Amino acid sequence: MNRNPMPLRFIVLLAALACAAPALGQEDRRDLCPDRPGLGTPACTVDAGAVVLEAGIADWTLDRNSASRTDAFAFGDALLRAGLTPSLEVQVGWTMLGHVRERDRASGDVARRTRTGDVTLALRQNLKNPNGSGTSIALMPYATLPVGGEGVGAGDWGAGLIVPVSFELGAVSLGFTPHVDAAVDGDGDGRHLAYGSVVGLGFGVSDDISMAAEVSLTRDRDPGGRSTEALAGLSAGWQPDADSQWDIGANVGLNRDSPDVELYFGFARRF
Repeated sequence: MNRNPMPLRFIVLLAALACAAPALGQEDRRDLCPDRPGLGTPACTVDAGAVVLEAGIADWTLDRNSASRTDAFAFGDALLRAGLTPSLEVQVGWTMLGHVRERDRASGDVARRTRTGDVTLALRQNLKNPNGSGTSIALMPYATLPVGGEGVGAGDWGAGLIVPVSFELGAVSLGFTPHVDAAVDGDGDGRHLAYGSVVGLGFGVSDDISMAAEVSLTRDRDPGGRSTEALAGLSAGWQPDADSQWDIGANVGLNRDSPDVELYFGFARRF
């Protein structure tokens, strides 16, 4: 059975919910606050009645070990966010196309998989300063639906809670993104505990260019082998106008349990 139309139904539903929410005038809109780029998650929410579409245009991740080399590509990694109230938004995320290439170092054999990815559903309820100013705090429960193909999708449903927190410290902002997850087992059957946090510093280079430096630690208690992923990331965003942003970023692994490198760029647009 073809399950690919399911993400489209969620996107249509999200758009309908956004249209039903009260719209704000252009002059009342907050500053654009996209989830992209970076490792962390912002505490700000979308204006009631507004919709933000964020798309990872291209993403490449390299993971090498003594046995194999894996190159993973994602194209059209989309996130649709809609403001339901001044402090609550709903999200639907979907990876439109993923490609994984794995080469066995000993034999030289290469395995390739091209599939769509899973769907993520989330709510973000801001508890303090939904525009992200000053001290801002939010709660973000989420769930992933296993609609993706083998090798690109996780294979089973997952869920978790993210608690984004940010502080403005003069010219820089300090962000924390602790999370606890019912992560899907590596074999794609069942779930286990994973937890960690992202810590980052954001700053403006100019009126329309911003940058962030982040570190992420995640403890994963997979029954097939426990691990601690450690990443460092650097990202930049350029906002040519009040309702759009182009971004670019790079992450590097800090230990053997982490991918070696990830490079990505994307776009966000508010409607």
